[in-house]
Amino acid sequence: MTAAQKRAQAKVEYNAFLAGCPSRQLLDRISDKWVVLVLCALAGENNPEPPDAAHADAPKAMRYSEISRLLAGVSQKMLTQTLRSLEHDGLLTRTVTPTVPVTVSYELTDLGLSLHHMTRGLRNWAQTHMPEVLAHRENREARTS
Repeated sequence: MTAAQKRAQAKVEYNAFLAGCPSRQLLDRISDKWVVLVLCALAGENNPEPPDAAHADAPKAMRYSEISRLLAGVSQKMLTQTLRSLEHDGLLTRTVTPTVPVTVSYELTDLGLSLHHMTRGLRNWAQTHMPEVLAHRENREARTS
């Protein structure tokens, strides 16, 4: 069986509704807010406005400190764990440049960029519909008080 045939067979066999399916672990990872925001940052979407394909920046390599400054509220531990897991899954690359001090940068792979195209919609939806969600929350709290 060729590698392509094995991949095709595996696609048929993966079913996230089954408890033992490895795609559940991947869904757990990519549904994390920090993963979505790291993907957006590395894709060049550093603007707080909802992304617009016509005005989107190009993906770029970023240093750890740049990502950290951009993602307000992320702890050093959480950002490090997120970057390591994304690298482990092949969604980004980590490049070490031997300078003084050492320079480390992160960049989306083609696989990571394809995931970003999916997750950008989540970010856009959350930012666009937040006023409605807040209104529903307030209405619910008013009824239960």
